[in-house]
Amino acid sequence: MQLYLDKIVSLFKGELGDNLSGIYLHGSLAMGCFHPQRSDIDFIVVIKESLTEENKKRTARLVLALDDEMPNARGMEFSMVLESHLISFAYPTPCEMHYSDFHKERYRSDENYVCGGYEDHDFASQLAVAYYRGIALYGKPLNELYEPIDKTYFLASIYHDIKGASEDIMDQPMYVTLNLCRVLFYLREGNISSKKEGGEWGVKALPKEYRDLIGKCLDEYAGVTGKQSFDRELLEAFAGGMLREIKAFI
Repeated sequence: MQLYLDKIVSLFKGELGDNLSGIYLHGSLAMGCFHPQRSDIDFIVVIKESLTEENKKRTARLVLALDDEMPNARGMEFSMVLESHLISFAYPTPCEMHYSDFHKERYRSDENYVCGGYEDHDFASQLAVAYYRGIALYGKPLNELYEPIDKTYFLASIYHDIKGASEDIMDQPMYVTLNLCRVLFYLREGNISSKKEGGEWGVKALPKEYRDLIGKCLDEYAGVTGKQSFDRELLEAFAGGMLREIKAFI
């Protein structure tokens, strides 16, 4: 993957020049649990000044072309933010530009499409992972440049991501199960973890009736098995119980 990380840095340096402040890897690749068929290459791009619309469109075309070369199935996911919003942290954080597998076909079919100009509730949790567990691909490490974000913002961000878990777990059982584990892992013990690490903690720390469920999700996440089937009543009970405990902390 280092070849493609180098290409990512080269792309943004070439397009943004002196406006580029830093590129920071977070997510599974930074935390050692990357799976080529299930994982994005997750990173944050920090810029000094807002881009023009033409600059965003040109960046999108370059990113799409590089994404098509990527050996991992899901390609890249990044958010671009202004440095000023990290110096004085804004929550939810204004996002200048966003790209992910979800938006890929829209970028491909409409050359004028740019996802951006919205406030991102999820960014605070991504920034915290990048701050404590991430890798600086370009620029100084985040902890040498900015203060860590307030815990209140991090809690708001992780709760925003899982508040609909009782419904979401039926469509995305593996993702939601492991995500709930890592949120409770943080709330109980203060560890910022990957989904894999959260699941491994959950197998040891959570009630016995949920351990097979979490173990199956870990096997699916690691590619040991294909997509698993799950008992809907068990999923409902797990999500409900986890949310009740999470809400008690928040």
